[in-house]
Amino acid sequence: MKFGIIVFPGSNCDRDMMHALRDDLKQETIMLWHKDRDLSMFTTDDCIVLPGGFSYGDYLRCGALARFSPMMEQVIDFANRGGKVLGVCNGFQILCEAGLLPGVLLQNDHQKFVCKNVFIKSEGPDNRIGSAVSNTALKIPVAHGEGRYYADAPTLKQLHDNKQVVFRYCDEAGEVHINANPNGAINNIAGICNADRNVYGMMPHPERACSPSLHNIDGRAILMALAHN
Repeated sequence: MKFGIIVFPGSNCDRDMMHALRDDLKQETIMLWHKDRDLSMFTTDDCIVLPGGFSYGDYLRCGALARFSPMMEQVIDFANRGGKVLGVCNGFQILCEAGLLPGVLLQNDHQKFVCKNVFIKSEGPDNRIGSAVSNTALKIPVAHGEGRYYADAPTLKQLHDNKQVVFRYCDEAGEVHINANPNGAINNIAGICNADRNVYGMMPHPERACSPSLHNIDGRAILMALAHN
């Protein structure tokens, strides 16, 4: 299988993602320019990744402009046909703006940019990522100013009823607690998936936790979960 990584103007984690997938995890990767429209080299067994960064400078609203890029038209079609899609940080914001995932990412409750290691815990084995990672706390970096996940009450109920919550922020012991929440996300939600379980979004950066040189490889299981059919 292959991973396609979309490069938007303002992306700054696309190369991080490429190195994690290609060099650390030995996966075939293809860089995709946001103005292109061709995903014909990918099948629904492959995965398209929307990396972190500040697409279009985040001048309007995080992800709002990238959502209308030509490549996103193809990503929406790819996802609707069952193809795997992962959005990390700004990629998560873009997926929400595009309607591929419910909810929205708002400004952090403390109104400051946060950049540090946090811990997240799988909500359960009901999706391909949750079934691939252990039930222990994973140390994964975050770097965002607008990472506070929010959804209204009916949407939250649907997420919980359908078991679409993938990750919650927790402490090092795996306890989900407000003090472990880096941005004020509702219900400590750090990542979700769509109802069909082929589109995933998360604020923490698993690609920054794949190299032994960084003394942290907790992100490997997350990315490798998407490398299998």
